[in-house]
Amino acid sequence: MAVMKFGGTSIGTVAAMERAIDIVMAERVRAVPVVVLSACGGVTNKLIEIAESAGKSDIEKAMALSGEIRAHHLELVEALVHDPSRREAANMAVMNYVDELEELIKGVGIVGELTARSYDSFCSFGELLSTTVFSQALLDSGCESTWLDMRRVMITDDNFSMARPLDEICSKNARDAIRLLLESGKVVVTQGFIGSTKEGKTTTLGRGGSDYTAALLGAWLQSDEIQIWTDVDGVMTCDPRLVPEAKSIRVMTFTEAAELSYLGAKVLHPDTISPAVQQNIPVYVLSSHYPESKGTVITNNPETLEGTSYSGLVKSIAVKKGQCIVNFRSNRMLGRYGFMAEIFSIFARNGVSVDMVSTSEVSVSLTVSKTASLEAVLDELRNMGDVEIEPDVATISIVGDNLRTSKGVAGRIFSAVKGVNIRMISQGASEINVGLVVEEDDVPEAVQALHHQFFSGSETSSIFEKPASQE
Repeated sequence: MAVMKFGGTSIGTVAAMERAIDIVMAERVRAVPVVVLSACGGVTNKLIEIAESAGKSDIEKAMALSGEIRAHHLELVEALVHDPSRREAANMAVMNYVDELEELIKGVGIVGELTARSYDSFCSFGELLSTTVFSQALLDSGCESTWLDMRRVMITDDNFSMARPLDEICSKNARDAIRLLLESGKVVVTQGFIGSTKEGKTTTLGRGGSDYTAALLGAWLQSDEIQIWTDVDGVMTCDPRLVPEAKSIRVMTFTEAAELSYLGAKVLHPDTISPAVQQNIPVYVLSSHYPESKGTVITNNPETLEGTSYSGLVKSIAVKKGQCIVNFRSNRMLGRYGFMAEIFSIFARNGVSVDMVSTSEVSVSLTVSKTASLEAVLDELRNMGDVEIEPDVATISIVGDNLRTSKGVAGRIFSAVKGVNIRMISQGASEINVGLVVEEDDVPEAVQALHHQFFSGSETSSIFEKPASQE
């Protein structure tokens, strides 16, 4: 059994939803799946705008946006659901949800205050609407299926907008509510991202919430695999906008995927797939535009990994822009213990995350994202020593499990980027990534040179493929 998660761009239009339905029906021939959906592309952003407008008592703007959401989902029903009785049921469900949304707009607008609880309620409507339409369209296509409100299963704490599931309760709920439906041959269509407190208050799981939902369901139901359907052909060797000849990676480890995510690549966030890691359930990143393509499998299964003829050093190159270097120097650091703890406590107090670090006896250089809180950090640091800022830089990270056991990697890296001014160097603690900091303007040249160095000629193997979009 597979858990299939479709992102917003994979179900956002009539054509996209038709492709997703075809993918689900093809999977059902193999085994009855659980289907987890995000909101249709762009809808969550509109719901956030609605929530903010209602909080400012701008009810007119919020209602106009609500009307756009209503119209979009009714158009999907019109195009995808042909049976008159099902179409009527789908239209009624869409109208009821939007009516609820508009009642919430009026209530928050009158009070003029947007609470975290109300915010989650606003955001939940995207998934409720997308799954309602998809479920009816699936039935209309002849696929036996049922719609399930995930709030019956995903019981969470009351940390609104970043809720965490109560694992034992959820695991039992998943088995009780979903397993019997699957055994009866029904495809279960449900929502990612949303949950509910024990008292029945709607919550959301935060960034990557739909991926997290899919991974949790996979673990609770002991599924054979988790499929993440997106608009890209798996994980790439680097950003194809920087290197058009970038390749899809067939297989990678959970550790490699985690490193890439932390380092800026658009890969599954490690927190969202941690349940799959714990159960060693393979996660497939697939393209809904090219379902015949193999995509990427993320796994720690030795047999799968050994079955890929890969002798190269690097799996992928990640880039994180919008960074700046903070150079701090103080003679008070020399031979004194606890000084580094003082420095990093300043960043922690101000909520500024440090990405890359390089140190010497009396200085430390680190990279951070540009944030409003950075000035407060700098003010405190200046009371302890000399501070210099280098803005408009980017981190480039070279990632691969084979880096930890290979010689000569640094030489090849620096040979490739010899024409680029490197501002900072760092070896990751995991030993599977090497990081460079360069000026943002130098990123294209550096990444193209590195990609040519590690992904051309003899280093190319069966784990890399030309993306389906380039064929």
